[in-house]
Amino acid sequence: MRILALAGGIAGAVAMSQFPTFSQQYVQRLSGAVDELRAVTIAFDTTARVAGLSREEALGLMGGSEFQNRLRDDMRSRIYRYERLNADYQALAAAAPLERLAKAYRIRDADLARRTWDDFEPAMPMTTEGFVAAGIGFAAGWGLVTLLLGLALRPLRRLA
Repeated sequence: MRILALAGGIAGAVAMSQFPTFSQQYVQRLSGAVDELRAVTIAFDTTARVAGLSREEALGLMGGSEFQNRLRDDMRSRIYRYERLNADYQALAAAAPLERLAKAYRIRDADLARRTWDDFEPAMPMTTEGFVAAGIGFAAGWGLVTLLLGLALRPLRRLA
């Protein structure tokens, strides 16, 4: 049981030690996506303002044909994505690497996370943050395997 728990701890340490670097790379991609969507949102809002319209009024006027409805829905989803990604970026960019661990729920854009993972190359953690994350992963892996094995072996202990 101890060997399996140790293996779980090592697996957890290896996995978690990569989080600081992965989260940094995700934030870099997030920054690029926010910049791109900010330009689209500002252009749309400026066009609406020049026409004397609010964002919602301008979006409301975009309907009518199937093409216009799709264009309006696309613009609405881009603006919403900008607002969501910008909020995530503000929270993650201001956080230290270990603070990002507590804000991992902010790494929620599946497309950006997948593309970050596709380009990610694991490396040995050589920073304090990497070592601390590895320690947290080791403890979590050890604890999880110990808990699961304890639950699985519990009926056998009653028989003995």
